[in-house]
Amino acid sequence: MGNDKYIFYCIKLYLKITGGYILLVTGTSLKKLRLEAGLTQKRLAELIGVSQAHIAKIERGKVDPRLSTVNKILAVISKGKNVTCKGIMTEGVLSAKPSNSVLKVSEVMVRHAISQMPVLDGSRIIGTITEENIISNLSSDIAEKQVKNIMSAPLPTVSEETSVDTVRSLLEGHQGVLVTKGKELVGIITRSDLLKTIS
Repeated sequence: MGNDKYIFYCIKLYLKITGGYILLVTGTSLKKLRLEAGLTQKRLAELIGVSQAHIAKIERGKVDPRLSTVNKILAVISKGKNVTCKGIMTEGVLSAKPSNSVLKVSEVMVRHAISQMPVLDGSRIIGTITEENIISNLSSDIAEKQVKNIMSAPLPTVSEETSVDTVRSLLEGHQGVLVTKGKELVGIITRSDLLKTIS
């Protein structure tokens, strides 16, 4: 059982460091975004409803922008570009079965450095297994438990032609959004994927 203790330690440490997801937003990247859009600090501040001084502090790395502020900046730059989920999603989604053991799923999470996986019954999305699910249910027999016993509700699902603006608002309340083509799961979008709209 020493191996599974190590796995759960890694998950807990990863969650503590990342807050459950990876979002690499820096003042430099946001300044680059503003300049490419041809905006002054003053104009960007007016468009997103903050002070010019706040924009300046963000760009100098003096303050960490909230997700809602980053979303507004991304909305300004992507407006009119018709960016869709298909263009920024991560393909090749790793999924779990409801009958999988928690140990097996946790090993996949650690190996691929991911914080959640959709749970599929055949091709039907029935839930989500996350680091939080595992950590909040830690017990002497957690490794043998089945995913269906601790999973949470499914992540929101959108089609691959859905606009990034729609997904942006969904990500304020969820760690990820699943992308489908017809009934097939073809991708996932997490908060870090939104940074692809900058380039």
